[in-house]
Amino acid sequence: MSLPPVFYHYFRTPLPYARTLALQERLHQIQLATRHTSSHHDVLLLLQHRPLVGYPILDLGRTSPAMGTRDYVCRIQRAIQAYLAEEHGLRTVPSEHMGLFLDATTKVASIGVQVRHGLTTHGFAMNVTKEPLAWFDRVVACGLADVKAGCIELATGKAVQVDDVVEGIVAAFGTMYGRGMERLSVESAGEVGEAIVAVEEEALAAGDWPKSPATLSP
Repeated sequence: MSLPPVFYHYFRTPLPYARTLALQERLHQIQLATRHTSSHHDVLLLLQHRPLVGYPILDLGRTSPAMGTRDYVCRIQRAIQAYLAEEHGLRTVPSEHMGLFLDATTKVASIGVQVRHGLTTHGFAMNVTKEPLAWFDRVVACGLADVKAGCIELATGKAVQVDDVVEGIVAAFGTMYGRGMERLSVESAGEVGEAIVAVEEEALAAGDWPKSPATLSP
């Protein structure tokens, strides 16, 4: 039996991190409440959070047997790996650390997931433009002191924007999980759509985010 599609939604306006956590928790609760009904849908949230951030909210029990957490995480990694190779000609290298590396010390994408009740939250982040790099220079990301952040723009030497990569990542995700991918119509998506619209309106009201750490007040 074929699996139902995953519905995806792309937020073009950055959301405060606390609001993304709250939104994921809200969708998690909706999924739990509707799990055995026709309104139980898997969702992929994509956010322009300087990197492109993806939050798959999937029911791993849809497959038979249920998909394991390790398999789920490995598929995220392979989906990003396939996207980078096919769309940008970038080959990643093996690493003892989770994520995708362009060389031993340059990380282009991170993965961190949570699975509760067989439902996933959190997900992945992929650096597209140079903009996130100045922020990563101020922290020890993922606790890896000898690793720096890389991005598609620097690795290819070509101008690329976050908006440009969304459809390719969506397609790679669908291929790796064997799922059709459909754009979510928030107007007809019930409680899920209402929750998404509410945080989008809040983000628009908050205005632009600083583009660089240099623009922050001391």
